[in-house]
Amino acid sequence: MRRRSRVVLLLAGLVALAMTAGCSVGGPAQQKLTVTGSTTILPIAEASADMYQAAHPGTRILVAGVGSSQGIESVSQGTSDIGTSSRELAPEEKKLGLVDTKIALDAIAVIVNPSNPVRALTMQQAAAIFERRITNWSQVGGHDMPIGLVNRDEASGTRDAFSKIVLKGRDFDRTAAVLPGTGQVRAVVTESPGAVGFISLGFVDRGVKAVAIDRIRPTEATVADGTYPISRVLHFFTKGQPKGLAKAYIDFVLSTPVQDAVVRDAGFLPIDKALK
Repeated sequence: MRRRSRVVLLLAGLVALAMTAGCSVGGPAQQKLTVTGSTTILPIAEASADMYQAAHPGTRILVAGVGSSQGIESVSQGTSDIGTSSRELAPEEKKLGLVDTKIALDAIAVIVNPSNPVRALTMQQAAAIFERRITNWSQVGGHDMPIGLVNRDEASGTRDAFSKIVLKGRDFDRTAAVLPGTGQVRAVVTESPGAVGFISLGFVDRGVKAVAIDRIRPTEATVADGTYPISRVLHFFTKGQPKGLAKAYIDFVLSTPVQDAVVRDAGFLPIDKALK
């Protein structure tokens, strides 16, 4: 799913597009935009910010990955211009006056160590593992080895989406290791033969193995056609309709060159494909 070479080839076009997108933003005075939230969306937000700033030397875009819940809270309180989230708004958050811009589609991959012979799980088995009703890999066709659970913190949009889709809102096992970021989860699974975790498909690398769920492997094709069962939409939230620099930046992220290069390079599916 990664297309890093395409980013290099399209960079000139992206810069030109950024210049066009930013024409209505203003004059030479420095402008600042703060984008805070999901660690899953961080690669998209950072790469897009770097490209936009390259075309607008007087623009400064600050991007931070602190979790979806914190992103939603910060934009609702006015401490960020854009809150990024890998989950939907909770019922109480829908009253905060936030406007949702959908920017990409993502899949959540259940990952194991490459040495683990388990290649597939059913949705029910995945749920039972993270609830610790299944505790040994031999119960799902693997070696006789205890399962080491790796979870995300409660501020994580990935955790929230996984809970809703896989656990149907039931509780995770409380003895699992809880880590604050996607990279940390991947690192632990890379180093631990018995570990299992879940991360955005865009962060899967050779250090881990993504297992099939209900016989469907997580790929761009299975996410696009809706057959892979653990998928979600990625969001930018603003307080009211986006305007000024926030609107220019969001329009840039939604542009075809950025969607085709940056979003795909980060391992996600462009939002126009997601809506078909």
